[in-house]
Amino acid sequence: MKEIILVRHGKSSWDYDVADKDRPLKLRGIQDGHRVAREIKQDFPVPDAVFSSPANRALHTCMILMRSLELPFGLLTVADDLYDFSGSSVAAFAAALDNDLDRVVFFGHNHAFTHLANSWGDQAVGNVPTSGLVHLRFDVSRWGDISSGKTLRTVFPKHLK
Repeated sequence: MKEIILVRHGKSSWDYDVADKDRPLKLRGIQDGHRVAREIKQDFPVPDAVFSSPANRALHTCMILMRSLELPFGLLTVADDLYDFSGSSVAAFAAALDNDLDRVVFFGHNHAFTHLANSWGDQAVGNVPTSGLVHLRFDVSRWGDISSGKTLRTVFPKHLK
């Protein structure tokens, strides 16, 4: 059994003249990250590894959730392949994961995460919103074999207000 928890970065700010990877979170993105963390804290399954896009907004969202969930930062790896908007690099990254890992968390971007949530899961997700979480399970023993799985849970900030 393999599980992937996809977390889209929080709402980012366009108020700064910076490269895309350097865009920070807006206050709303920070607040939504904390809101999602509070919602999942009681029953969040501890992952074997956490991977984040190198984009500032994804890493900041990752830090908010990891701190709130009291996950050790030794679980975190920054992965360039998660700075992907189509989903193809994220899918290839997932397929190449070490098979000793059973549950992983990815922090990244749309359209990639909406595409993968719909491709991999069994529930239609119109759009994974900023700070949105989608938990997927696959009945396989090798990451290279994941395709269609089960959507275990979605947590979207707008449903928590």
